[in-house]
Amino acid sequence: MDGKTARICKIESPCKINLHLKVCDKRPDGFHNLESIFTTLALADSIRIERTPQEGDYYLSTRWEHIPPFDIPVEKNLITRAVSLFREKAGFNGGLRIHLDKRIPIGAGLGGGSSNAASVLVALNALTAASLDHSELTEMALLLGSDVPFFLDGGAAYVSGRGEKIKSVKCPGSYWVLLVKPDIFSSTAEAFRLFAEARAAGAENYRANVAKMGISEEALINSLKKDPVTWPFFNDFLDIFLDSEYSGVYRAILEELRKAGASFSGLSGAGSCCFGIFYDKTSAKKAKESLKGNYTRLTFFLAQKTDPVLE
Repeated sequence: MDGKTARICKIESPCKINLHLKVCDKRPDGFHNLESIFTTLALADSIRIERTPQEGDYYLSTRWEHIPPFDIPVEKNLITRAVSLFREKAGFNGGLRIHLDKRIPIGAGLGGGSSNAASVLVALNALTAASLDHSELTEMALLLGSDVPFFLDGGAAYVSGRGEKIKSVKCPGSYWVLLVKPDIFSSTAEAFRLFAEARAAGAENYRANVAKMGISEEALINSLKKDPVTWPFFNDFLDIFLDSEYSGVYRAILEELRKAGASFSGLSGAGSCCFGIFYDKTSAKKAKESLKGNYTRLTFFLAQKTDPVLE
């Protein structure tokens, strides 16, 4: 069925982790340049979009698997903002009813909101047969957030600039990924504030080591082909959090992952979710059991994003 006759579109909206995240200089537009390796995971939200007869009608409902620590006004939800941008760009004013099954925890550095926004852009483009090209979708995505353009395609990518420079790379092997989120909500804005303070003060754990800071793009990408135990990746925000009031929480999680046999572990995005990479499911399940008391989810790398389904 095509977008000219379809009434409903369903799409899966996956989360991501940052295997590597280096925060570079601050740009004139207020954003920071980044160097990162993004990878999507099989853990995903589900989005259902239905066209309704009433022009301009819009309704968003959400079923939360994990109740958020605060209310998110509908008008500030990235899905709502994505719909508004699409309407303006495509000249579409049809009625829409959207339902979100929200499984990805928020404030975790897993990109759930960014993924939802990108998924809605892709789904609406299919459902309305607007035929916007990839560059037009990317332009809208970047207006919604630095992580959003990556989620238009998903998979694995070397991401730089403020998030608009995306180079697809081969997805890591068939490893198991254990997500471990403590009961901490991490604000991206607050994380960047702490990072700026640490950089200005020359904090001990801030990675001023030139050798580590200067890993080339080619070296980072080639590392993905090697055993995770040799990965040189790091996350600048983790060093900041290890100096924060939550230092003990993060250290305990990372130590438990190491003891359980993770071949690589780290922090995703600006936190608060940590992750461990495991060769086999049995070891990952034992680690999951040992980390009770935190949000845990066992998943795996997703080589590409799923396509929208029209009905």
